[in-house]
Amino acid sequence: MQRTHSLLVHAALLIWLGIHPEFGFSQALDARTEQQVIEDSLFILAHYEKRKVQIPMRDGVKLFTSVYSPKDKSQKYPIMLNRTPYSVRPYGAGCQTVLGPSMMFAKEKFIFVYQDVRGCFMSEGEFVNMRPQISNLSRNVGKKKSKKDIDESTDTFDTIAWLVKNIPNSNGKVGMWGISYPGFYTAVGTIDAHPALVAASPQAPIADWFWDDFYHHGAFFLPHAFNFFATFGLPRPQPTTERHPRFDHGTPDGYRFFLEEIGPLKNADEKYFKGRVAFWNEITEHPNYDEFWQARNLLPHLKNIKPAVMIVGGWFDAEDLYGPLKIYRKIEQSSPGAFNILVMGPWRHGGWARDDGSSLGNVFFGNSPPPSQFYQESIEFPFFMYYLKGRGQLNLPEAYVFETGVNQWRTFSVWPPKEVASDTLYLHENSGLSFTPPTISSNAFDEFISDPAKPVPFTETITTSMTVEYMTDDQRFAGRRPDVLVYQSDVLPENVTLAGPIMANLWISTTAGDADWVVKLIDVYPDDHPNFPHNPEHIKIGGYQQMVRSEVFRGRFRNSYEKPEPFVPNEIAKINFELLDVLHTFKKGHRIMMQIQSTWFPLVGRNPQKYVDNIFKAIAEDFIKATHRVYHSAEHRSHLHVGVVR
Repeated sequence: MQRTHSLLVHAALLIWLGIHPEFGFSQALDARTEQQVIEDSLFILAHYEKRKVQIPMRDGVKLFTSVYSPKDKSQKYPIMLNRTPYSVRPYGAGCQTVLGPSMMFAKEKFIFVYQDVRGCFMSEGEFVNMRPQISNLSRNVGKKKSKKDIDESTDTFDTIAWLVKNIPNSNGKVGMWGISYPGFYTAVGTIDAHPALVAASPQAPIADWFWDDFYHHGAFFLPHAFNFFATFGLPRPQPTTERHPRFDHGTPDGYRFFLEEIGPLKNADEKYFKGRVAFWNEITEHPNYDEFWQARNLLPHLKNIKPAVMIVGGWFDAEDLYGPLKIYRKIEQSSPGAFNILVMGPWRHGGWARDDGSSLGNVFFGNSPPPSQFYQESIEFPFFMYYLKGRGQLNLPEAYVFETGVNQWRTFSVWPPKEVASDTLYLHENSGLSFTPPTISSNAFDEFISDPAKPVPFTETITTSMTVEYMTDDQRFAGRRPDVLVYQSDVLPENVTLAGPIMANLWISTTAGDADWVVKLIDVYPDDHPNFPHNPEHIKIGGYQQMVRSEVFRGRFRNSYEKPEPFVPNEIAKINFELLDVLHTFKKGHRIMMQIQSTWFPLVGRNPQKYVDNIFKAIAEDFIKATHRVYHSAEHRSHLHVGVVR
């Protein structure tokens, strides 16, 4: 009876603190025990007071904002701002269970501000996904305001202007941070920034949804988009504290659900959304990189950046790997005088705040200290302390990058590193792969039959979602299928370290009018490789084929993302596409592998292979078998262009 009473009190405390079972823990909680959550929350209750305000924007719309200020009023504190579309819950008397990027910030004492962005939860106004930036705005609040002249940069500016004027005990300095969508709001906040914004850390930020999250080179990431918009995309007609429930697939088997229950993508709205998810219908009307997507591209607007910027990403971020790398590179190009640094670790999406980073799936990255702890204590906290409190020495390099394979942090004065030499991994006959070009003069090729009715699965896990660990999964299950081509190097006599972006250059042909091309770069472990400390007994790491980098390209976009065109059946064509950056060492005794396939289901929505103008409107009869060829002769050298650290 006493234990039952204790559990009820425990549950009541969790709910009062805002950790309602419906919501689950917030973004920084996964690595903590419930006891740690309660202890941290009680610390916050003891040392902070919460205030709820409605901050007016220049067009009169008010944004709901929660402010957590230290109870100690003997000194002034900098402000840490987080803008989110995902709710600043709890809205009542309860408190956040973490303040700031980690509890180090709460214990150091800052003023923490969380804001529902325009049109979300308790904020007024209309929400627009990846709201387009308005060019040539006068964002200075002292100038004439137009009700039309608003975007997320102006909302950030107006929020900061209000905060530094109206929050007691502010020292006048503001820092911003956020992960994923809040990372986008952090990045956009640096554009024509308020002078008080001195430091910003966009973490896993979205840059352009045609390459982040939902599309990859025109190929549609189906479960990620479907599951996201099935909940997040539902309308919110008026301010509310309530969240929409998660979509119920009716089965744990996403492969079957998306193949049989939905079938062609046109059925998603007809059978499930029924017109309620407006952005889904906008997506389906814009399958190409047209003005709709171009207007949502943040990169062209990242100019004349004044705040110090620290961009953070994960090598195995299944959602937003493109954003961190491209935003960092764009600021380097457009704002050469800005303090702009890059941090890339061995993490899943937001893993630096959500777990200790010592492992992902079956792969181990080390725990002395765990990568997330090192990042929080030695990189993130010193960055904000220096700029917001003027304490400590800022000894951070241009790029703090984790080298997977040998599992160590590396520092570089520029990214990609100067030490990188351009090299090429060529496909060969008999499933060979090497840095030596092929010499065979005939049109040597390998071929496979791609059947949209029996697509290659992207994982062995039974799931309805895009798994967080798929980017490190063992690929042996895929390489054994007849519709997956496998190319492998000899056993490496010495370490081979690849750094920077990877480009796939394939000579291909198909009997159909369209095809997707999936390229996977894989680290093949020796057969006698011991298990890692965290591996369960049934997992065998000997012979493990760890995916290091992968990407998909929708062939119709080989000449233009704006103006797709069909293949000429059986005509040899060239496709080139980027696989994004790596820093990975293939160790001595390992092998380097490439796998090439045409389906990756349900991670990527099926290409019918019969050319249709809009795949979202394809019907069942459009899905046809096709024979695809990949060429590897002296004339048609299919290869990966890589950077090798010498």
